[in-house]
Amino acid sequence: MSEFLSVQGVQASYGHAQALFDISFAVGTGEVVTLLGRNGMGRSTTVKCLFGMLPVSAGSISVGGTRVDSLPSHRIARHGLALVPEGRQVFPNLTVEENLVATARDNKKGSGERWSLHRVYEFFPRLKERRGNLGSQLSGGEQQMLAIGRALMTNPRLLVLDEATEGLAPLIRNEIWRSLADLKRDGLSQIVIDKNVKSLLNLADRHFVIEKGRVVWQGNSTELRAQPQIVHQYLGV
Repeated sequence: MSEFLSVQGVQASYGHAQALFDISFAVGTGEVVTLLGRNGMGRSTTVKCLFGMLPVSAGSISVGGTRVDSLPSHRIARHGLALVPEGRQVFPNLTVEENLVATARDNKKGSGERWSLHRVYEFFPRLKERRGNLGSQLSGGEQQMLAIGRALMTNPRLLVLDEATEGLAPLIRNEIWRSLADLKRDGLSQIVIDKNVKSLLNLADRHFVIEKGRVVWQGNSTELRAQPQIVHQYLGV
Protein backbone atom coordinates (compact mmCIF):
# COMPACT_ATOMS: atom_id res chain seq x y z
CA MET A 1 0.00 0.00 0.00
CA SER A 2 1.45 3.36 -1.03
CA GLU A 3 1.42 6.24 1.45
CA PHE A 4 -0.91 9.09 0.48
CA LEU A 5 -0.81 11.35 3.55
CA SER A 6 2.18 11.73 5.86
CA VAL A 7 2.08 13.79 9.07
CA GLN A 8 5.48 14.03 10.74
CA GLY A 9 6.28 15.71 14.06
CA VAL A 10 3.55 18.32 13.75
CA GLN A 11 3.29 20.96 16.47
CA ALA A 12 0.68 23.70 16.65
CA SER A 13 -0.53 26.31 19.13
CA TYR A 14 -3.45 28.58 19.88
CA GLY A 15 -1.61 31.75 20.78
CA HIS A 16 0.81 30.88 23.56
CA ALA A 17 -0.95 27.61 24.39
CA GLN A 18 0.61 24.64 22.59
CA ALA A 19 -2.04 22.16 21.45
CA LEU A 20 -0.12 19.57 19.43
CA PHE A 21 3.22 17.98 20.36
CA ASP A 22 5.01 16.01 17.62
CA ILE A 23 1.90 14.43 16.08
CA SER A 24 2.88 11.77 13.54
CA PHE A 25 0.75 9.36 11.51
CA ALA A 26 0.17 8.30 7.92
CA VAL A 27 -2.69 7.19 5.69
CA GLY A 28 -2.13 4.77 2.84
CA THR A 29 -3.99 4.84 -0.45
CA GLY A 30 -7.41 3.26 0.12
CA GLU A 31 -6.82 2.99 3.88
CA VAL A 32 -9.18 4.07 6.64
CA VAL A 33 -7.59 5.35 9.86
CA THR A 34 -9.11 6.88 12.98
CA LEU A 35 -8.04 9.61 15.35
CA LEU A 36 -9.32 8.56 18.76
CA GLY A 37 -9.43 10.41 22.07
CA ARG A 38 -11.58 12.43 24.39
CA ASN A 39 -12.82 15.90 23.53
CA GLY A 40 -10.15 18.55 23.77
CA MET A 41 -7.22 16.16 23.29
CA GLY A 42 -6.20 17.42 19.84
CA ARG A 43 -8.14 15.46 17.24
CA SER A 44 -9.98 18.42 15.69
CA THR A 45 -6.87 20.58 16.04
CA THR A 46 -5.00 18.00 13.95
CA VAL A 47 -7.72 18.25 11.31
CA LYS A 48 -7.38 22.04 11.28
CA CYS A 49 -3.67 21.66 10.60
CA LEU A 50 -4.33 19.20 7.77
CA PHE A 51 -6.51 21.76 6.02
CA GLY A 52 -4.43 24.86 6.68
CA MET A 53 -6.92 26.33 9.14
CA LEU A 54 -4.28 26.40 11.89
CA PRO A 55 -0.59 27.07 11.19
CA VAL A 56 1.91 24.30 11.80
CA SER A 57 4.76 25.62 13.95
CA ALA A 58 7.00 22.56 13.46
CA GLY A 59 6.95 19.31 11.52
CA SER A 60 5.54 18.56 8.09
CA ILE A 61 2.39 17.45 6.28
CA SER A 62 2.79 15.83 2.86
CA VAL A 63 0.19 14.67 0.37
CA GLY A 64 1.39 12.31 -2.33
CA GLY A 65 4.96 13.29 -1.48
CA THR A 66 4.31 17.05 -1.75
CA ARG A 67 4.62 19.33 1.28
CA VAL A 68 1.33 21.16 1.90
CA ASP A 69 1.67 22.48 5.47
CA SER A 70 2.49 26.01 4.28
CA LEU A 71 -0.34 26.17 1.74
CA PRO A 72 -3.72 27.92 2.13
CA SER A 73 -6.80 25.74 2.52
CA HIS A 74 -8.03 26.02 -1.06
CA ARG A 75 -4.70 24.83 -2.44
CA ILE A 76 -4.57 21.91 0.00
CA ALA A 77 -8.04 20.89 -1.22
CA ARG A 78 -6.69 20.79 -4.78
CA HIS A 79 -4.35 18.01 -3.69
CA GLY A 80 -7.40 15.81 -3.09
CA LEU A 81 -8.37 16.41 0.55
CA ALA A 82 -12.02 16.95 1.48
CA LEU A 83 -13.53 17.68 4.90
CA VAL A 84 -16.87 16.73 6.42
CA PRO A 85 -16.68 19.18 9.32
CA GLU A 86 -17.92 18.81 12.85
CA GLY A 87 -21.44 20.23 13.00
CA ARG A 88 -21.88 19.56 9.24
CA GLN A 89 -21.97 23.28 8.31
CA VAL A 90 -24.23 22.93 5.29
CA PHE A 91 -25.37 26.17 3.65
CA PRO A 92 -28.78 26.74 5.30
CA ASN A 93 -30.18 29.06 2.62
CA LEU A 94 -29.19 26.90 -0.35
CA THR A 95 -31.11 23.87 -1.56
CA VAL A 96 -29.65 20.39 -1.33
CA GLU A 97 -28.73 20.51 -5.00
CA GLU A 98 -27.20 23.97 -4.70
CA ASN A 99 -25.12 22.79 -1.73
CA LEU A 100 -23.80 19.92 -3.83
CA VAL A 101 -22.91 21.86 -6.97
CA ALA A 102 -21.37 24.73 -4.97
CA THR A 103 -18.23 22.67 -4.29
CA ALA A 104 -18.19 20.42 -7.35
CA ARG A 105 -14.75 19.85 -8.82
CA ASP A 106 -13.38 17.29 -11.24
CA ASN A 107 -10.13 16.26 -9.58
CA LYS A 108 -8.07 14.86 -12.44
CA LYS A 109 -5.64 13.31 -9.95
CA GLY A 110 -8.36 11.05 -8.62
CA SER A 111 -8.98 7.54 -9.83
CA GLY A 112 -12.04 5.49 -10.61
CA GLU A 113 -15.55 6.71 -11.34
CA ARG A 114 -16.06 10.45 -10.92
CA TRP A 115 -18.56 11.82 -8.42
CA SER A 116 -21.46 13.75 -9.94
CA LEU A 117 -24.94 14.81 -8.86
CA HIS A 118 -26.33 11.61 -10.33
CA ARG A 119 -23.84 9.44 -8.46
CA VAL A 120 -24.36 11.26 -5.14
CA TYR A 121 -28.13 10.86 -5.52
CA GLU A 122 -27.63 7.15 -6.18
CA PHE A 123 -25.41 6.92 -3.09
CA PHE A 124 -27.85 8.87 -0.89
CA PRO A 125 -31.36 8.47 -2.39
CA ARG A 126 -32.82 10.59 0.40
CA LEU A 127 -30.89 13.60 -0.90
CA LYS A 128 -32.53 13.16 -4.29
CA GLU A 129 -35.94 13.13 -2.61
CA ARG A 130 -35.06 16.35 -0.77
CA ARG A 131 -33.04 18.03 -3.53
CA GLY A 132 -35.29 21.10 -3.60
CA ASN A 133 -35.30 21.60 0.17
CA LEU A 134 -33.13 24.19 1.88
CA GLY A 135 -30.27 22.99 4.05
CA SER A 136 -32.07 24.41 7.08
CA GLN A 137 -35.08 22.19 6.39
CA LEU A 138 -33.15 18.92 6.67
CA SER A 139 -32.86 16.63 9.65
CA GLY A 140 -29.46 16.14 11.27
CA GLY A 141 -28.98 12.85 9.46
CA GLU A 142 -29.92 14.36 6.11
CA GLN A 143 -27.52 17.24 6.75
CA GLN A 144 -24.73 14.75 7.42
CA MET A 145 -25.50 12.93 4.18
CA LEU A 146 -25.41 16.28 2.43
CA ALA A 147 -22.09 17.21 4.05
CA ILE A 148 -20.59 13.90 2.88
CA GLY A 149 -22.09 14.29 -0.59
CA ARG A 150 -20.77 17.86 -0.83
CA ALA A 151 -17.27 16.61 0.03
CA LEU A 152 -17.53 13.78 -2.51
CA MET A 153 -18.45 16.31 -5.22
CA THR A 154 -14.86 17.59 -5.01
CA ASN A 155 -13.76 14.12 -6.14
CA PRO A 156 -11.32 13.71 -3.26
CA ARG A 157 -8.56 11.19 -2.71
CA LEU A 158 -8.84 11.50 1.07
CA LEU A 159 -12.09 12.13 2.95
CA VAL A 160 -11.78 13.46 6.52
CA LEU A 161 -14.83 13.19 8.78
CA ASP A 162 -14.80 15.08 12.08
CA GLU A 163 -17.41 13.57 14.44
CA ALA A 164 -18.91 11.40 11.74
CA THR A 165 -22.14 10.39 13.54
CA GLU A 166 -22.39 12.81 16.47
CA GLY A 167 -25.97 13.52 17.55
CA LEU A 168 -27.58 11.22 14.98
CA ALA A 169 -30.35 8.71 15.59
CA PRO A 170 -29.20 5.06 15.67
CA LEU A 171 -30.78 4.12 12.33
CA ILE A 172 -29.21 7.09 10.57
CA ARG A 173 -25.90 6.40 12.30
CA ASN A 174 -25.92 2.87 10.90
CA GLU A 175 -26.65 4.23 7.43
CA ILE A 176 -23.65 6.56 7.65
CA TRP A 177 -21.38 3.67 8.72
CA ARG A 178 -22.62 1.59 5.79
CA SER A 179 -21.89 4.50 3.46
CA LEU A 180 -18.33 4.86 4.76
CA ALA A 181 -17.79 1.12 4.32
CA ASP A 182 -18.99 1.43 0.70
CA LEU A 183 -16.52 4.28 0.13
CA LYS A 184 -13.74 2.14 1.56
CA ARG A 185 -14.62 -0.69 -0.83
CA ASP A 186 -14.39 1.89 -3.64
CA GLY A 187 -10.80 2.59 -2.54
CA LEU A 188 -11.28 6.06 -1.02
CA SER A 189 -8.84 6.87 1.79
CA GLN A 190 -10.48 8.17 4.96
CA ILE A 191 -9.67 9.69 8.34
CA VAL A 192 -12.60 9.22 10.70
CA ILE A 193 -13.11 10.88 14.09
CA ASP A 194 -15.97 9.49 16.15
CA LYS A 195 -16.78 8.21 19.63
CA ASN A 196 -18.38 4.95 18.47
CA VAL A 197 -15.37 2.68 18.90
CA LYS A 198 -17.24 -0.52 18.03
CA SER A 199 -18.22 0.79 14.60
CA LEU A 200 -14.75 2.21 14.02
CA LEU A 201 -13.17 -1.16 14.81
CA ASN A 202 -15.30 -2.73 12.07
CA LEU A 203 -14.50 0.01 9.54
CA ALA A 204 -10.92 1.16 10.03
CA ASP A 205 -7.57 -0.43 9.28
CA ARG A 206 -5.52 1.46 11.87
CA HIS A 207 -6.12 3.67 14.88
CA PHE A 208 -4.19 6.55 16.45
CA VAL A 209 -5.07 7.53 20.02
CA ILE A 210 -4.38 11.18 20.87
CA GLU A 211 -4.00 12.36 24.47
CA LYS A 212 -3.08 15.95 25.32
CA GLY A 213 -1.80 16.65 21.83
CA ARG A 214 0.34 13.53 21.50
CA VAL A 215 -0.13 10.15 19.81
CA VAL A 216 0.02 7.78 22.79
CA TRP A 217 -1.01 4.52 21.07
CA GLN A 218 -1.34 3.20 17.55
CA GLY A 219 -2.29 -0.14 16.11
CA ASN A 220 -4.81 -2.06 13.99
CA SER A 221 -8.32 -3.12 14.96
CA THR A 222 -7.24 -6.58 16.10
CA GLU A 223 -4.67 -5.05 18.43
CA LEU A 224 -7.13 -2.51 19.82
CA ARG A 225 -9.78 -5.20 20.45
CA ALA A 226 -7.17 -7.16 22.39
CA GLN A 227 -6.36 -4.16 24.61
CA PRO A 228 -9.67 -2.94 26.10
CA GLN A 229 -7.69 -1.05 28.73
CA ILE A 230 -6.63 1.40 25.98
CA VAL A 231 -10.26 2.23 25.25
CA HIS A 232 -11.01 2.58 28.96
CA GLN A 233 -7.94 4.70 29.72
CA TYR A 234 -8.03 7.12 26.81
CA LEU A 235 -11.62 7.07 25.56
CA GLY A 236 -13.71 6.39 28.66
CA VAL A 237 -15.57 9.17 30.41
